[in-house]
Amino acid sequence: MEFEFWWLLSLPLFFAFGWVAARVDIRHLLRESRSLPRTYLSGLNFLVNEQTDKAIDAFVEAVRIDPQTVEVHLALGSLFRRRGEVDRAIRIHQGLVDREDLSEEQRLNALHEVGQDYLKAGLLDRAESAFMRLRETALKETAEKALLEIYQQEKSWDKAIAIAREMPDHDHRRERQIAHFHCEMALQEIATSRYDKAMAQLETALHINPRCVRAAMLKGDVLAAQGQDDAALETWRRIEQMDPQFLSQVADRILVTSQRKGDEAGAVNLLRYYHERYPTLDLLEKIFRREMAQDRAQVAYDLVRDELVRNPTLLGLDKLLEAAVITAPPDKRQDVELVKGLIHGHTRRVARYCCTQCGFKARQYFWRCPACGDWESYPPKRTEEFDLAV
Repeated sequence: MEFEFWWLLSLPLFFAFGWVAARVDIRHLLRESRSLPRTYLSGLNFLVNEQTDKAIDAFVEAVRIDPQTVEVHLALGSLFRRRGEVDRAIRIHQGLVDREDLSEEQRLNALHEVGQDYLKAGLLDRAESAFMRLRETALKETAEKALLEIYQQEKSWDKAIAIAREMPDHDHRRERQIAHFHCEMALQEIATSRYDKAMAQLETALHINPRCVRAAMLKGDVLAAQGQDDAALETWRRIEQMDPQFLSQVADRILVTSQRKGDEAGAVNLLRYYHERYPTLDLLEKIFRREMAQDRAQVAYDLVRDELVRNPTLLGLDKLLEAAVITAPPDKRQDVELVKGLIHGHTRRVARYCCTQCGFKARQYFWRCPACGDWESYPPKRTEEFDLAV
């Protein structure tokens, strides 16, 4: 094997070049760190340790020492906003926007922070103005998300629809949102008895998202309000093909409308059929209450007992004991009431709906989470049965 002698000389040279490059990088980093105010580094340390008040004090001192440090101004304004001192955050961020020595990227970041400040303060018109200016920049996607949130807070559903159509749609998420926006517009029309316009909005929602259960529910409401009970019942029954989990949400509608038609027994049998195929605690609750209202406590007791054998839950046990109080012998009734009181106290924690995105729990069902603002993030099941299913 032939070997060139000069290769032996090249190895030390490579090591030397690497050593020199490393020294240059280290000196560069040291020079940059020394150029930063010491209080800025202290502020970062306080942030890491979640000591917000001390971090703010450190950043205020850093700004006093070096008023030209843009990053410190941005960080300080954001901290003020997080602490609720929105007016101070606005002054800091707006001051950056008005400066003439900023780069374009820095100015856009400052304008974005101003928009967030106004949004936090509830000054939606000013926040909208700031984010509209950002729509034609590199921050377009972020600006459009903020504008969509603003229009939802303002209930400007037509504007929300327009901007949502321009945003990228991942997994048909925007389609579902837009369908809900049309449902919100339909509710406004229903409130003023303009049923034709409400129906047009609901048909549009179902065209955009054929599996929009909420639109089908509202469509049935409009038909029932116009006296078309058969058409309303047929619309609600179609929810079985769309998403049977939501049948419990229309159970009361089916019962009331069927009762008006003189077919309450048929409605109860239909709900029993639904519960047999798609059991939920809410659906069980509707049937249970109907049987108890008709003074059929033993029928209600047997219904819940059979469900407990199939799906044992505290909520089901609570209903069983409620019926047992009535059917129990007089000498045992006080004991049953005592046990029921103990169980009922525990069921209050699990008888809630839970958002799958942020974990916010609520006693009533929401199409849009009050905490995180996500649509259709609440499964139509109580916490206990949802946890058991998972």
